[in-house]
Amino acid sequence: MRIIRLVVALLVMLAVMLPFVTLASESPNTEIKTNINFDIVKNFFFPAPALADEQKEEIIEPVVVIEPVKTEQEIKNEAILAKWKLKQTEKWNNLPKEQFVINASAYTASADECDNDLGITSSGIKVHSGTIACPPEFPFGAKLNIEGYGTFICEDRGGAIKGNHIDIYMETKTEAFAFGRRNLMAQVVE
Repeated sequence: MRIIRLVVALLVMLAVMLPFVTLASESPNTEIKTNINFDIVKNFFFPAPALADEQKEEIIEPVVVIEPVKTEQEIKNEAILAKWKLKQTEKWNNLPKEQFVINASAYTASADECDNDLGITSSGIKVHSGTIACPPEFPFGAKLNIEGYGTFICEDRGGAIKGNHIDIYMETKTEAFAFGRRNLMAQVVE
């Protein structure tokens, strides 16, 4: 079996080298060098060391930034928050820069918790999974990254929301009761 492999390898080497030998012998110009490039043979039979010897070129591919398509509701919400931003410029300047502790609880848009069950926040935006009720010191549109839960947008207020108390909107009362009240780390996101 080894002999067969050796014979096949020699035949392949001969097939690889034959074009170079014939080109060198047919050349009428005697100044052309007839060196045979044995690197081709080495790379063919022993590719792993050859790959290690090669210097790889760094290919830089263009970065394509694909922005998610915004829904009509998201565009409407951004317009509402932009109006609030103009009215609350002083509050934006007074936001904490470092992490801080919040006393988080959860709420739903049910009629017994809100004045109605329409789900419209005090900023004028319909509640969604990223809505939080913040104290009056926080402007509408401020984004808070709550450790372990993600980023939320301050879009609502509440009578009991004062100091470091934050209410996170939940879809169901079961979720809200399961969440309970927790002390969590938060940070304002620019």
